[in-house]
Order: sequence, then structure tokens, then C-alpha cells
Amino acid sequence: MTSDPAKTPPAAGVPRHLAVIMDGNGRWAERRRRPRMIGHRAGARAVNVCIDFCLERGIRALTLFAFSSENWARPEDEVGALMKLFLNALEREVEELHRRGVRIRFIGERERFSEAIRQRMEHAESVTAGNERLHLNIAASYGGRWDIAQAARSLAEDVAAGRLAPADIDEALLGSRVALSELPPPDLFIRTGGDLRISNFLLWQLAYTELWFTERLWPELDVATLQTALDDYASRQRRFGLTGAQVAAAGLATPNEENSE
Repeated sequence: MTSDPAKTPPAAGVPRHLAVIMDGNGRWAERRRRPRMIGHRAGARAVNVCIDFCLERGIRALTLFAFSSENWARPEDEVGALMKLFLNALEREVEELHRRGVRIRFIGERERFSEAIRQRMEHAESVTAGNERLHLNIAASYGGRWDIAQAARSLAEDVAAGRLAPADIDEALLGSRVALSELPPPDLFIRTGGDLRISNFLLWQLAYTELWFTERLWPELDVATLQTALDDYASRQRRFGLTGAQVAAAGLATPNEENSE
């Protein structure tokens, strides 16, 4: 058994890795006739609710979709305000997360961020690099298609340099080059806000992830909503392309499957 908590089996019915699209900040503010930025600030507080929940339930990894590649096309004033909020959060939260044993990492095209934000990202990653209680991965300027493309580019460079033969490339090798390859793939995906899509998030990694959607907007997130998602996850049988009988016969059931019919 590995000593890395992110790869250690959690308690029955608890996912090892939770992936979340935090949707609905703008609509939450608009329904209250407030500027969209107020919604983003409220959403930042919901992030803490989610982190606390993961720490309390023994979830080993949490990946949050904070800012997509496509979000750069939003109005300039909104993007600017989001960048300021992002920078402030990095300056305010890192030390407390470090104290609680959280490792912070960023995935995405960080070259598009300002130098000040890139420096704070690197600082957060450096300070928390030795922590293992929770792997907090923040997808910022991230897109699933970009992720797969950069993995393919990395392999192509190795082929061109003679370090790799084209025939050596398989799913496992490509998977080793995408983001978060050192962690188990997400077991459970949650999207708030009512939309039923994954929106270019972790396209490779979500292949066999259980999906769960809620109409609740992200700033409205609470422990009860998260627990409902976990309860639903625990009731499912994950078959990974096999039949339920095959899974049972081969002893492949994960903790939440062992109690499923």
C-alpha cells in the first residue's frame, strides 16, 4: 500500500478524488440585483466550505475549476476583477491551508496570468509542496482539450528527438502526460448551477467518473448538498465497462460498490 494519502483507499462510500465545477456565481448576484463580482466573492466563501468538507470526510484530492480557457473572453472588467480576487485569495489563504496540511497545485496555461499572479502561484505550490492531507488542485486558465493537446505535443517532441518510438504510445503513456497524472482520476464530479455538461473540464480524467448535478448555485453550497452528493455516489455501482456480476466475481468493487446490489 502506498504511503501517499491521495492514493490510500478512503472510508467506504467516500471518493478519493472529487472534481467540481463551481457554477452560478454571476446568476446568484443577478438574482439579488447585485454586481456579478459580488457573486464571485460569495463563491470564494463556498470554496472554503468545500475544502472543510473534504478534510472532514477524508477525501484525499479536490480539483476545482476556477477559471477556464474560455473565460478569458468574458468582459474585460469582469476578468480584471476576477484576477484581483484570485490574487487576494492567494495572499490570504495559503498560510492557513498550509497549516491544515493542504497541498496546493495549479493546472492550466499559467503564462496568460500576470507576473504577480504567477509568482503567488509558485509561492503557494512551494510552501505547501510537502503536505499530504488534501491535494487541492486549482484549474485556472485550463481546458480539457488544451490538456490533451499539450500531452500529445510532449510525446511528439520525444518522438522527434528519438527518445520514443510512435509504436510505444498507448493510453497509459498519453495518460501519464496529462495534468494530475500522479493522482487517481476523479471518482465523483459535482457541478452546481443546473447545467448538465462538463464544459471542457478534465476530459481525459473524467472517463469513468460518476457525475452529479444540482440546481443549487455555487455560493449556496452547504454541507448538506455535498453530503447528498456523497450519499448518491455511495449508492452507485461502478462497473468500468463490465457487468455487475463480473465486478462482483472479480472482486473489483470499490468501497461504495461492496454494498450495492
